[in-house]
Amino acid sequence: MNILSILDLTEADILNIFKLADQLKEKPMLPLLDHKTFILFFPESSIRTRITFEKAISDLGGKSILFPPSTLDKREALKDVIGYLENWADGVIIRHGKIDLIKEIATHSNIPIINAMTSDNHPCEILSDLYAISKRKPNFRNLKYVFVGENANISRSYARIAKVLKLNFDHVCIGDQAIFENSDHYRFSNDLDKALKDADVVLTDGIPKEYLTDDYLSQYQITLERLKLAKEDAILNPCPPFYRGEEVDAEVIDSKYFVGYDFKKDLLTVQQAIILYALGIRSIDTNSQLR
Repeated sequence: MNILSILDLTEADILNIFKLADQLKEKPMLPLLDHKTFILFFPESSIRTRITFEKAISDLGGKSILFPPSTLDKREALKDVIGYLENWADGVIIRHGKIDLIKEIATHSNIPIINAMTSDNHPCEILSDLYAISKRKPNFRNLKYVFVGENANISRSYARIAKVLKLNFDHVCIGDQAIFENSDHYRFSNDLDKALKDADVVLTDGIPKEYLTDDYLSQYQITLERLKLAKEDAILNPCPPFYRGEEVDAEVIDSKYFVGYDFKKDLLTVQQAIILYALGIRSIDTNSQLR
């Protein structure tokens, strides 16, 4: 099974990945990927995603071979590239700017292809985020989510998971940057203060350089004063890398609202669950056998 977008997954798929992650947390070092090899295409600039995918494979007994994503930007047809890789690999994990390139590889592949981020979307990151939220707030499907940021890969992935799981999702940004038509599960507006009222989860993305003006920051920067509009027990998850003084005020990172660095700890477990799910593994039984 390829995992290229949140929209490739059903509600049942997402909840099953979460269940598999729960099982993996109980038995984190099972050799479920013994004798399996994965080809990874990652840039040197990737930190969290690359570390967790490599460690996810290693901790489960598998091996990974790493290439820069530019390896795929050459004249050789992608159909031919994956045709050869299938001889030696059990799956391919790709971080590349172009979603169409990953889709083309997946079209011709007989082994799972996993999208580790493109300029269009970032499905594994958002699956992990929502899983981490669910561990802190078991009623996560009934919460109000507010995302502050442009129409880009992070906001699109959150909007898509909100669509699949029917979450209550507000998207706030300057201009007309709606991802979907407004509905029960997705609403776009320019008014951050209004959206923050009764918010349970506040999400941010980095601000493009052209938006870094005093006027923009006065309207859309998350400050401690603004967070007081949200619920008392609201949480703030700024997508890393985040920048103090830009999308978030420095003060909020030191506040009770910030989820903390350990929020991303579950990224490792969810990456493992995604890999196993793509391989067709749906659960781990009490005797450590696969089914």
